Amino acid sequence: MKYPKIPVARSIVALCEAKGIHHVVISPGSRNAPLTNGFAYNPNIKTYSVVDERCAAFVAIGMAQQLQKPVAVLCTSGSALLNYYPAVAEAYYSDIPLVVISADRPIERIDIGDGQTIRQKNVFENHILYSANLHSEVVLENAAEDKKLQQKQFESQKHNEREINLALNKAIEGKGPVHINVPFYEPLYDLMEGVKVDPLQILPEIIERTYSENQLKAYADLWNRAKRKMVIVGVEQPNSVEQKFLDELAKDDSVIVFTETTSNIQQPDFFTRIDTLIGPIEKDENREELFDALRPDILLTFGGMIVSKKIKAFLRNYQPKQHWHVDPKKAYNTFFCLNKHFETSANSFFAHFFPLTTEVESTYGPYWKKVRSRRQKRHEEYMNEIPYSDLKAMQLVVPKMPKDHVLHLANSSTIRYAQLFNWDGSLKIYCNRGTSGIDGSISTSVGAAMTAEEPVLMITGDLSFFYDSNALWNNYIPKNYRIIILNNQGGGIFRILPGDKNSETFDTYFETVHDLNAKPICDLYGFEYASAKTSEEIEKHLNGFFDTSEKPRLLEIFTPRKVNDEVLLKYFSFMKD
Repeated sequence: MKYPKIPVARSIVALCEAKGIHHVVISPGSRNAPLTNGFAYNPNIKTYSVVDERCAAFVAIGMAQQLQKPVAVLCTSGSALLNYYPAVAEAYYSDIPLVVISADRPIERIDIGDGQTIRQKNVFENHILYSANLHSEVVLENAAEDKKLQQKQFESQKHNEREINLALNKAIEGKGPVHINVPFYEPLYDLMEGVKVDPLQILPEIIERTYSENQLKAYADLWNRAKRKMVIVGVEQPNSVEQKFLDELAKDDSVIVFTETTSNIQQPDFFTRIDTLIGPIEKDENREELFDALRPDILLTFGGMIVSKKIKAFLRNYQPKQHWHVDPKKAYNTFFCLNKHFETSANSFFAHFFPLTTEVESTYGPYWKKVRSRRQKRHEEYMNEIPYSDLKAMQLVVPKMPKDHVLHLANSSTIRYAQLFNWDGSLKIYCNRGTSGIDGSISTSVGAAMTAEEPVLMITGDLSFFYDSNALWNNYIPKNYRIIILNNQGGGIFRILPGDKNSETFDTYFETVHDLNAKPICDLYGFEYASAKTSEEIEKHLNGFFDTSEKPRLLEIFTPRKVNDEVLLKYFSFMKD
């Protein structure tokens, strides 16, 4: 087996392998050659070449989401590293173990006018769990004859090994991004045969906190006295919360549970579409009375980021007396009324909390379940009468989605449309909600498709697709990967948001009107392409769209640019009682 000649490169590869990092996404470069060769020649590590660093980092995020393990990205020195930043921020806020490894120039080459050189040390300091800044290691043939040089090399090696361990352990323990910056002297491409690699190893330590009966009793007493309790579940991995705890919540009339498309939780009594409940109340003449009736005494939240702006606005204006968040890592004061952070997993919390609770008689749950039933009928009535639009297209796509797929949703309009529908419970649904950006949606789904056991579908808007279309520039996309684009010729979200749609700047600088289509991109990257401009054409192309094929497929659905916002905004007015 071949190894890089530079010791620190051997240490990084060996420690990544030892800690279960078996997938590395590499962008081409020269300064990172020692690590590129080290990873590529290791038979236990899968390597992938993705040229665009911004795409590469999001591809790694998609992999890490599916594998539930750290995935590494490797780049050369200079601005290449800065292209990782959007994905680093997403990983930071979405608790994804992304290991960024960057090659660098030695310290004496920084800020002297050397090419492809920037200040890489601590470059991600605001959005990183750990930054390991390694020492350069010089490989000299006569080092064995110089005891002082040997000692310096030994000390440098041990510093580097410790820093590598601490960084990788932090990614595993803290479920977030870390950065290892390693400066290399030339020569960079030299390899050796059969070198023993035995770096210092520091094992990661994962300790889950648990709460005793005495610690929980006061909160259980509050819970047992409250007749109105609301639970909101944010982003969750599929199957992360035990079903018995969800069923326990569902059977209490004093509890209503709101989930989102990205919650990946199934329980028939839960409220799966928050906006269909909140949105119509905003339009109602009795909104104050209805919102006051919905206001909980206790709000319990778990999971990651919440998509619905309507539930955020409601709870900020109609605050509960108690807000508790359950998460082993962090608790955001999203509604400005956080009382308690239970620093543990949802499963551990419920296992110790539920034995202390009792079911409470209340009209809270039954009343809002009746409202939900009326909303569902109104939803069906509205969908039957709406014109061809984004919302109609989404309505046609949802029932055609096969079971047991991974579904990725782009941000902006796409995720908001998806929130208005019930999706099949067998789906695993993801969206980059850490920073809610459009910049890596396609790349993340591509990374998922490269590692997921199930086929992957990406539903995206046009701007998100074109912005991230370099994601398709690689040789690893499986044949069963699918993309559906809702192309409304611009940033349709801006027609929905408040603002002057008739201003001189709106079309150019906000909506960004265009007449592009995805066919040339499909031709370039070897995708089968189809387009639809009517409901009938959508249904026609969806029949067989998910069947076995020799190439990945893309369906581009064109919708009228100036109808979509009216259809969506009228939806909430129609839905009210």
